[in-house]
Amino acid sequence: MADPSSYRPKPGQIPESPGVYKFRDEHGRVIYVGKAKSLRPRLSSYFQDLANLHPRTRTMVTTAAAVEWTVVSTEVEALQLEYSWIKEYDPRFNVKYRDDKSYPSLAVTLNEEFPRVQVMRGAKKKGVRYFGPYGHAWAIRETVDLMLRVFPVRTCSAGVFKRSAQIGRPCLLGYIGKCSAPCVGRVTAEEHRELAEEFCDFMAGRTGTYLRRLEQQMHEAAEDMEYEKAARLRDDIGALKRAMEKNAVVLADATDADLIAVAEDELEAAVQIFHVRGGRVRGQRGWVTDKVEAVDTAGLVEHALQQLYGEERGDAVPKEVLVPAVPDPAEPVTQWLTERRGSLVDLRIPQRGDKKDLMQTVQRNAQQALALHKTKRASDLTTRSRALEEIAEALGLDSAPLRVECFDISHLQGDDVVASMVVFEDGLPRKSEYRRFQIKSFAGQDDVRSMHEVVSRRFRRYLLEKQKTGEWEEQATGAAEDTGTIGATAPPGQALEGPSDGPSEGPAEGPSGPIDEEGRPKRFAYPPQLVVVDGGKPQVAAARRALDELGVDDVAVCGLAKRLEEVWLPDEEDPVVLPRSSEGLYLLQRVRDEAHRFAITYQRSKRAKSMKAGPLDTVPGLGDSRKQALLKHFGSVKRLRAATVEQICEVPGVGRKTAETVAAALAGAAPAAPAVNTATGEIIEDESAGAASSSNGGTRP
Repeated sequence: MADPSSYRPKPGQIPESPGVYKFRDEHGRVIYVGKAKSLRPRLSSYFQDLANLHPRTRTMVTTAAAVEWTVVSTEVEALQLEYSWIKEYDPRFNVKYRDDKSYPSLAVTLNEEFPRVQVMRGAKKKGVRYFGPYGHAWAIRETVDLMLRVFPVRTCSAGVFKRSAQIGRPCLLGYIGKCSAPCVGRVTAEEHRELAEEFCDFMAGRTGTYLRRLEQQMHEAAEDMEYEKAARLRDDIGALKRAMEKNAVVLADATDADLIAVAEDELEAAVQIFHVRGGRVRGQRGWVTDKVEAVDTAGLVEHALQQLYGEERGDAVPKEVLVPAVPDPAEPVTQWLTERRGSLVDLRIPQRGDKKDLMQTVQRNAQQALALHKTKRASDLTTRSRALEEIAEALGLDSAPLRVECFDISHLQGDDVVASMVVFEDGLPRKSEYRRFQIKSFAGQDDVRSMHEVVSRRFRRYLLEKQKTGEWEEQATGAAEDTGTIGATAPPGQALEGPSDGPSEGPAEGPSGPIDEEGRPKRFAYPPQLVVVDGGKPQVAAARRALDELGVDDVAVCGLAKRLEEVWLPDEEDPVVLPRSSEGLYLLQRVRDEAHRFAITYQRSKRAKSMKAGPLDTVPGLGDSRKQALLKHFGSVKRLRAATVEQICEVPGVGRKTAETVAAALAGAAPAAPAVNTATGEIIEDESAGAASSSNGGTRP
């Protein structure tokens, strides 16, 4: 690891002009390319205290061994040179988008004597007119099949074309009228090229003029009683309209625009682009990238614009480019796009109307693309195996952790403190094993103490299960004493709740562990090989201390700090830093995020219940049905509070014991303040209060 001060330029050596800079490693390879409006402040920012740098930036400057720069005249030149260098050097610390698949395009080879219509993938070729890209090749073929009736352009390969010319007989398409058969001289090269250009004009969105011309020819043929010609033109018009209907109108003003949306998380980002021409979506494509440099949404958009239009000219760059965030500053990017198009390009964020609605659709596609990418990555067996092996190697484990449990604490400013436990087996979530905890041994906010309590409770239950089966002998007494202590602060019915993301039952055999007499898996009988906690060094120390107090020494512990994505181990001063592209880091992050999601969902549900809770909710054993019956009978909680035990017993389904419990609970509860009409200041009477209470199911006292 290099010291940035060893290659830092001398003061005053860096110019203040716009320019592009390159960081090189000790072998001379370019590892990062950047641009700046003023080189001096930008480069100086890389050589400050390492603790103040973003983790990704810190990794880059400590990997580098030299920095160099090139001065340019304008920011637009800097943008162009940056793109050229990124393409040339492929630096490892620059964001590089990669297609999640190779999208097909409809191509017309205008660079040939007899242009050909075909499906093309990969890099674009000079002299070829492209339309798309499209999501599926069959969509292109269906459209072309409809349009060949009107524009019988050649679609055959060079070999087929040459063979037909040699034998003097066209292929099948020539016989059925879907090819003008230039191979046998039915049309000249000039006539065939004119057909290809008309095909391109129609695909480019200039449809109205051509359809009106065909309709006029159809009417003229009908007036001249050339009914066969009129019928053929009618069918041609129908075929073209069906081809147009395959792309619905999304922007009514026949706009030419590209819409770019970004979905991102801490490690990856997905970009989706919709190509709209003539108000219709003509193509769609997407990319996924690792966030290997410190970059925000605007920076991701700028990289996407460079990759999307870096090789394009003319109409391939649309009049409007709609984005979720505009690069700062926006002027160089806008000017660069304008130069590539040859006319003004509007780069902006849609604020209202159809364009904003369409942008939301593109955004949803980007989110789905990112989720699909992560799902494919997580479901691949080879990838999961490599991730577990990387974790074992990084943490110094004897074997891959086939079962991983992760704990997270959630609260709202110290209230409704809860915890979650999620389980991953073989790199996949096992939702039937998820568990939720309420923290009740103390009040207030203390994540470290909460983590200690939750880990203690989970493994104390594990020791109890081992004690029942006779597997735990030496420390069985201590485990029982601990259980008594925890039971006093968190009864089993409250301390632990069943999973909300899956069934509470599991298979009778397999990784669920031992089963009870009824065939259900015992909740805590199967231990993990690795415990992951959401947090840094303090939380890891608390979890390790909880295991040590119980005598559990065969379970590894680590923590994943969200801010820096660093892995912390017990009794280690420095964290373990996994590579950003590591499958092991990705799996740990996914486990941590799932625990956070499960915890915060539970915390929000508890908060919602507490906000709606009324006096009747505190009565033990009183369900919703009998609550409704009591409120319907008495009309309000206030009248119920004034009722005697005998009057409460008159409610169907309420016995004397329940009536006594209800009366005692309401007598101990403080009466609510009278309701006030805020418009008039008038005190609302009992009847209206009762009606309100009845309507909301007894949540209002």
